[in-house]
Amino acid sequence: MNSSTSGPAFDSFATIDLRGQHLSPAALKRAMPRAETTTDVASDAVAAIIADVRSRGFDALNELALRFDGVRQDHLLVPREALREALDQLDPQVRAALEESIRRARLFAEAQRPLDTDLEIGPGAGVSQKWLPVNRVGLYVPGGLAVYPSSVVMNVVPAQAAGVASLALASPPQKEFGGLPHPTILAAAELLGIEEVYAMGGAQAIAAFAYGIPAAGENPELEPVDVVTGPGNVYVATAKRLVKGVVGIDAEAGPTEIAILADAGADARLVAADLISQAEHDPNAASVLVTDSPELAERVREELGRQVPATRHSERVETALSGPQSGTILVDGLEQGIAVCNAYGAEHLEIQTADAANVASSITSAGAIFVGNYSPVSLGDYCSGSNHVLPTAGTSAFSSGLNVTTFMHAIQVINYDRAALQEVSTHVVALSRAEDLPAHGDAVSIRFAD
Repeated sequence: MNSSTSGPAFDSFATIDLRGQHLSPAALKRAMPRAETTTDVASDAVAAIIADVRSRGFDALNELALRFDGVRQDHLLVPREALREALDQLDPQVRAALEESIRRARLFAEAQRPLDTDLEIGPGAGVSQKWLPVNRVGLYVPGGLAVYPSSVVMNVVPAQAAGVASLALASPPQKEFGGLPHPTILAAAELLGIEEVYAMGGAQAIAAFAYGIPAAGENPELEPVDVVTGPGNVYVATAKRLVKGVVGIDAEAGPTEIAILADAGADARLVAADLISQAEHDPNAASVLVTDSPELAERVREELGRQVPATRHSERVETALSGPQSGTILVDGLEQGIAVCNAYGAEHLEIQTADAANVASSITSAGAIFVGNYSPVSLGDYCSGSNHVLPTAGTSAFSSGLNVTTFMHAIQVINYDRAALQEVSTHVVALSRAEDLPAHGDAVSIRFAD
C-alpha cells in the first residue's frame, strides 16, 4: 500500500462517541457496533439440506455440488495422487511458509496438552481426571472469496497434537480444478499427512461429517465424526448449530473482527493498515478503532482514504469499513477504552498504546490479544504459532479459540475403598433424603447392612 497517495479522508468510517457517558455493562454492550445476525434466515434451508443428506447420502451430495458449485461428481474422496501432485506443484515459497507455520503451530499446540489430575481426597478415597483425544474429527476448510491453506494448518495441527487417530478434511469442489478442492488446500493437507480429503462444501459437508454417509457405488463409506471444526459462511455456521449435540463443534463462527485499542501515540498508518487487513476478508467483516484521541481518529480516517483505494480488494474493504459493524469508538481515557474492549469481546484485539503489555493484562474478553506495533493480526493469521480460529460476535466472553482441548475430553475416575465410603455414607444418605431421592442413599447403606 502506498501511504503517500493523496485522497480524501474515509468519512464513511463511522464514529460512536462514548465520552462523558457512564454506561452500565449491559448498556455498554448494546452500544457496540455489530452487524445484524442472519443465522435464523438460513435455518430452514440448512435443515432441509441436512435432512436430504441424511436420507439420500451420496446422491444428495452430488446434486448439491451441482447446484451450488456447478460441479458434477462421481467421487467425493480426493484421490491420493491428486494430493501428492498438488504438493509437488506447490510454489516453493508457499511450501516453505506453510512448513514454518506448521512448525510454530505444533510447538504451541503440544505445549497446550492438559495434565491429568490424580488426587487422594482422604485415606482410600481417590478421584482423578484423565484427558483423552476424541476418536475422529471432521475439519472444514471454506472456499469462497479466498483460499485458506492456513485454515488447514490451524485445524489439523491441534487435532494431531491432541492425539486424534482419524482425521477427515472437507473443502468445496472447484469447477476450475476439475471438481477437486483448490490445489493449495490439497497441498497443505498432504504436507500434514491427511489422506482422507473430501470435495464437498457448505452445510452438506457438515451434515455428512455429523451423520456419516453409507458406501455407494465406487464411493467408500464416510464414517461419522465426533467433533467438527472449521470456519465457513452463514450456512456452514447454521449447520454446525443444528448438528451440535450429535457432534461437538468448535463454534458458530461469524464474520471476522478486529478491534484496535490505541492512544495518541499510535502510528495511524499501522492502525489503518491493520483495520484494512481484516476488512479484506469479507464485506461483513468488522474493523473497530477504540481511542481516547480524536486527533488519532482523524489521522486514521485520512490514512484509510489513502490506503483503501490502493489495496487489491478495495471494493470489499470499503463495504466492510462502511458497514454498521465498523467504525471508531471515542472514549474518555484508557480505563474506559479497556472497558469498551471487554464489552466488545473482539475476535482479534490489538493493543497499540504506551505500555501495551500492561494494558493487555487488563483485557478479559478477546479471542486473541496482539501486543504492540510488531504483533499485527496478520502474524496470528499465518505464522505466530497461535491459532486463528477464534470466537466472534462477543462470544470470547465465555468461549476460547481452537486449541488442543477442543479435540479432547476429560473422564473423571472415582475409586473409594470400603472405609472411605463408610466415612461419608451418612452425608450421602442425608443429602439423598433432602432431595427426596432415598434410593440413592439406600444404594450406599446396603453396602454396610451386615
